Amino acid sequence: MYEYKFVEIELKNSLAKLKPKENYQAIVHEHAAEGWRLVQIFAPSIASYGTAAFYELIFERSVES
Repeated sequence: MYEYKFVEIELKNSLAKLKPKENYQAIVHEHAAEGWRLVQIFAPSIASYGTAAFYELIFERSVES
């Protein structure tokens, strides 16, 4: 059995480019140190012109019985 964690990272518009407001690589490393495994980075298109407003990092880890 697994448990899941969802971490949202907002994006900012910087000179016509979308950039994360936080260092997502550091977030992945921090969660890995706690036993989480990155499953997917999801970017739903909910901002203007169908662009993403945020990244959602999806982590999983085994549940100890």
